[in-house]
Amino acid sequence: MKYKTLKILKARKNARKRNQTTEKAIQALIIGLALVLVLLAGCSYSIVPYETKIEYGTTDTDSEDSDKDKFNEKKSITQTWRWIND
Repeated sequence: MKYKTLKILKARKNARKRNQTTEKAIQALIIGLALVLVLLAGCSYSIVPYETKIEYGTTDTDSEDSDKDKFNEKKSITQTWRWIND
């Protein structure tokens, strides 16, 4: 009687391990398929430049001594992108 119970418990433990392994494999498969679908759906879209802004300017600081005047040039480029459907 004692050994029969032990065999049943070991069989249940092994069955639980198989179920957990199967569940993990199914989850990985579902995630993989979802990723493939997202990538395939994303292939019909492309990114293109939508708007480009160029800003530049000069600022100067006057000081009492003309040798210590400062000039600053500021330049910036800002570009925005847009998804379009091919």
